[in-house]
Amino acid sequence: MDWQERNKRTTDAHRTALFELYPRRHDRIDNRDLVDRSAPSVVGRYLVDKPRVALDKLAHSKRWWERRTAIVSTDRFIRLNQLDETFRIVELLVHNEEELVQKAVGGWMREAGRRDGARLTTVLERHAATMPRIMLRFAIEKLPKTQRDHFMSLRAGAASDLGAPSLTRRRPARTRAQDDWAVRRILGIRLTTSCPRSPRCRE
Repeated sequence: MDWQERNKRTTDAHRTALFELYPRRHDRIDNRDLVDRSAPSVVGRYLVDKPRVALDKLAHSKRWWERRTAIVSTDRFIRLNQLDETFRIVELLVHNEEELVQKAVGGWMREAGRRDGARLTTVLERHAATMPRIMLRFAIEKLPKTQRDHFMSLRAGAASDLGAPSLTRRRPARTRAQDDWAVRRILGIRLTTSCPRSPRCRE
C-alpha cells in the first residue's frame, strides 16, 4: 500500500481507494514497522487537504496499532508546519497505557516541538506530571538540560505523591537508539547511520 501511494503514476482515485482500504485491513497492519511504514503516506498524505476526523476514530480504537497510526500519520502535517493536528492527537493519547503508543506520541511531540518550542512547553507544563515516563523522556529529549530537569522533576514529584506503580503495558522493544532512528527515518530527517542491528529491529 505504501509503495502504491508513493508511486507518481498512482491516480487520485486509487489513493482514495487505498485510504478507504487501510482501516478495513488494519488487522493486518498490526505491528510497529508496518504502521510506521504505511501510515504517513497512505493516511497522512491523503488527509493533508481533507477533514481529519478519521484520526479521531483511530485514536480512540481499542487496538494499540490503530492508536499508533493516529499519531504517526501526522508526520506529513509536521513537514508542512501544520502542527495543530499533531498536538490535538497528543491530547487524546497523552495518558495511553500502551508503551508502543507512548513512544510514538513522545517522539512526534519532540519533532513538532522542534518547529514550535513554545507550544511543546505549554503541553508539557500541563501534562508532564501525569504522562507516562517514557513518553515524557522522548518528548523532552532535545530540550535544554534545565528544561528537561524541570519537567522530569514534575513527573517525579507526582509519582512520589501517588505512590503507585506504572501502568505502562510493556512489549519487547528495540533499543532507544533504534526507536529514535525509526522516528527520524519516517519524518525525513537526514540519517548519518544505519539502523542499529538487533534481533528485535524487525519487530
